[in-house]
Amino acid sequence: PILPIMLGEAGLAKEFSRRLFENNVFAMGIGFPTVPRGEARIRVMNTAAHTRDDLDFGLEAFAKVGRELGVIP
Repeated sequence: PILPIMLGEAGLAKEFSRRLFENNVFAMGIGFPTVPRGEARIRVMNTAAHTRDDLDFGLEAFAKVGRELGVIP
């Protein structure tokens, strides 16, 4: 399933995606015209092939980038 991580601004979603990639996590930033203006997001797809370690790695990267960008206090 695809899980959206709502960020709002397209620039933020793009930068979040870029920084995740630098941390070895691939998650696409999606903005207008794919989604309405102001509803930009990161799309994450988890599968049964991901291990618990994979998920922990991804969550740690999301937390790190989220803090760096001020999305997570």
